[in-house]
Amino acid sequence: MHIRSFAVLFVACVLLTRVGTALAGPTVPILVYHRFDPVKPSLTTIQTSVFRQQLDWLDAHHYQVIPLETVVAWLHGSGQAPATQAVVITVDDGNVSVFTQLYPIILRRHLHVTLFIYPSAISNASYALTWEQLTEMENSGLVDVQSHTYWHPNFLTERAHRTSAAYSAFVDFQLTRSKAVLERKLGIKVTMLAWPYGIFDPQLEAAARRAGYQYAFAFAGGQAHPGDDLLAIPRIPISGFTRVDAFAALVAQPLLGRKS
Repeated sequence: MHIRSFAVLFVACVLLTRVGTALAGPTVPILVYHRFDPVKPSLTTIQTSVFRQQLDWLDAHHYQVIPLETVVAWLHGSGQAPATQAVVITVDDGNVSVFTQLYPIILRRHLHVTLFIYPSAISNASYALTWEQLTEMENSGLVDVQSHTYWHPNFLTERAHRTSAAYSAFVDFQLTRSKAVLERKLGIKVTMLAWPYGIFDPQLEAAARRAGYQYAFAFAGGQAHPGDDLLAIPRIPISGFTRVDAFAALVAQPLLGRKS
């Protein structure tokens, strides 16, 4: 992952969640985390104790952590609106800290979480989860595993040095390969995709439809509400430096997310 470009994107994404006009009707914050560490935070690593403080704040203010599938059914028009104070937790990439730090917390608190995984790293990279760990979490009934492409490419960079045909083939590979591997390894149905670096456009969305994805998620834009593009549903990135007061503002403000 290109840390410098990611940092610029992360800051821009956070700013986008704070700009815009109020949205009419119910909205739901879909939060994005990446890594968890007991000691040292970074842009994409939250200290485990701080994450617990954020969960405590949600509890104290009567927020309910609900499954992502509940929200997408509502956005699609096939499910009921979530509770007024609902929030979704998603975690991108598949870092091993999801199992060692996050998983014990969600087991103890009985919280539902969706993991967006790029499977090329699983059981291969030293920083990544194993297939055994993913299987255990999926079998808990509290963890839903979905796709984050096959190896987390930057589609803008890939487009720049490929022919149009080669780029289209590359995109199709990234989307179909990830879906196929996750379904085969875990025995699940993959219908959701998180765009790496939040990069998407009409061509990518068309490729996602061809690959069999029903929903895809951006990396900015504020809180989710009916009328969102179902292949670019907004999420709110939570950095390792998001303390509880800033977290409360991101979750509770209705929603400074986007212009309608």
